[in-house]
Amino acid sequence: MVGPARKREAVVHLEDKFQVSQRRACKSLAQPRSTQRYVCRQSGKDTVLAGELRRFSTKHPRAGYRMAHKHLRREGGKANLKRVQRLWRQEGLRVPRKQHKKRRLGSTEAGGQRQRATRINEVWCYDFVFDQTEDGRRLKWLPICDEFTRENVALEVERRMEAADVVRVLEAAVAARGCAPKYIRSDNGPEFVAKAVREWIEAKGFETLYIKPGSPWQNAYSESFNSRMRDELLNVESFGSLLEAKVLGKAWRETYNHQRLHSSLGYQTPAEFAQLCRQASCAPLRQPEGIAEPRNEDKANTSNREPNQETKLPAHLGFS
Repeated sequence: MVGPARKREAVVHLEDKFQVSQRRACKSLAQPRSTQRYVCRQSGKDTVLAGELRRFSTKHPRAGYRMAHKHLRREGGKANLKRVQRLWRQEGLRVPRKQHKKRRLGSTEAGGQRQRATRINEVWCYDFVFDQTEDGRRLKWLPICDEFTRENVALEVERRMEAADVVRVLEAAVAARGCAPKYIRSDNGPEFVAKAVREWIEAKGFETLYIKPGSPWQNAYSESFNSRMRDELLNVESFGSLLEAKVLGKAWRETYNHQRLHSSLGYQTPAEFAQLCRQASCAPLRQPEGIAEPRNEDKANTSNREPNQETKLPAHLGFS
């Protein structure tokens, strides 16, 4: 069905193409002449709102109009959802829809469908994400998430990570949270099934949940976070060095925990939802920092540095 606006364009096209009068063109297309001559009296009414939507889309390229509407409401805007949707489409800001195949419930007891988190710090999950710097050298990211609050508990990046590095990051995350989880879910990667990691986890008093090999959907919360991280950070930023990746990763983690709204949390941020959980359970919990101690070789490099030598951060990051 063609709307009045498209019919107006068609009438103008007929007038120019066939040199006919407006009356005859409107009659041919069943367009009332009053509708054809109508002039909107509030043509600039949506200019400000459309500009805000464009800025939001630039800042959050993977967000849709529903998320934009929630952000506008939080900032004091009064536009309703239908108006935001109309302007979103007019500005061409629609996000391409992805089609996901549905899978049946897995049979393993370690999958996220069966062993669900019911409270904060009950189930953590982690998995590796790979990227590279501009010189082609590999970056290996290790994000750790709380499945109940969707918080990013820790986010570490190195050129390489082994079992000792996994233990180092886990130890820093547990110390920052003030407690260990009851379970931690992962795939069967060599770094996660290593003896050193399993012994450390056992010593801390929590258990591992290894998903079935070849079944990444059983670690759904980690896969979802990794997808958002790739969409909003790795596919957007070009890392010139490992240091730059660490700085930008820390900034993105802060945004993710404290600014990014989650529809599954009732359009709250993970930090806000975690605060509600803390108030409900009265459980002592510090806000996680998610920063691990430096690697041994990093410590050696730091100790060899001159006392007055300062670390120079990239100028384009806004540091001076």
